[in-house]
Amino acid sequence: MSCKKRLDKAYEHALCLPLQQCSRYVIISDSHRGTGTTNDNFLKNQHLYFAALEYYEKRGFFLIELGDGEELWENRSIRLIEESHSDVYWMFYLFLREKRLIRVYGNHDMELKGKILTYPIATACCAPPLTTQMEECVLLENKMGGRDICMLHGHQGDFFNSVCWKLSRFLVRYLWKPLERFGVNDPTSAARNYKKQKKYETCMAEWARERGVYLLAGHSHRPVLPEEGEYYINSGSCVHPRSITAIEIEGAQMSLVKWSVTTRPDMTLFVERTLLAGPNTSLRELHKS
Repeated sequence: MSCKKRLDKAYEHALCLPLQQCSRYVIISDSHRGTGTTNDNFLKNQHLYFAALEYYEKRGFFLIELGDGEELWENRSIRLIEESHSDVYWMFYLFLREKRLIRVYGNHDMELKGKILTYPIATACCAPPLTTQMEECVLLENKMGGRDICMLHGHQGDFFNSVCWKLSRFLVRYLWKPLERFGVNDPTSAARNYKKQKKYETCMAEWARERGVYLLAGHSHRPVLPEEGEYYINSGSCVHPRSITAIEIEGAQMSLVKWSVTTRPDMTLFVERTLLAGPNTSLRELHKS
């Protein structure tokens, strides 16, 4: 099955949500939450992630986590991951309580495909548990006349990480994970292999152009907010050095933002939200092609 056929299959079974003038969506991907060990790439940015989620929860955003939330290639137990980052799952509970959370699976958490997840996971918490199902694809149906937005993790465009994901998981778990401690990167990863990344992004952009929709993905870890006439968008990741990135949709506009720790004049540290690109108004009918 080709890249475009795998994307078609996911698109045909997408969960549909409305996109209106009043809609507020935030899309974050590739957290790769681990078990708190030295191999946990999320660990260095966990405070940024929690601060960002608090910001979006208080402002009424609908959170879509776009795959690779849990790092289940390097780790076998999701329970250990949940225990290590229980504050994150508590925030998921708060979003879910207001029916403002959708979680999409990626290649690194493919084992959660179709699974029903329960929040909160802390046994000491007295809040009634809530459940949600992992999705493969979400479609924002544009009620303003512009292009719809198809959102998925993006591994569907990568043969080695979709069709051969079990082989990839084996290599990461037993070969690249030990070598990572010595600075050896996984050459099969789209996030670390430039040629593989370009091939992947070209396929995604071509599919989106043929379908006449925006395609918002993660997987490559390279944040992208397109200029006018472009169709491919990427939310980046939460494992960048010293920052995390996200795509915000608010007031019929898209923005690419970065969350990082910076310093005030009095030398105190604080978490800062920085606009990297946008906002643009390409969600309105005027820009539909």
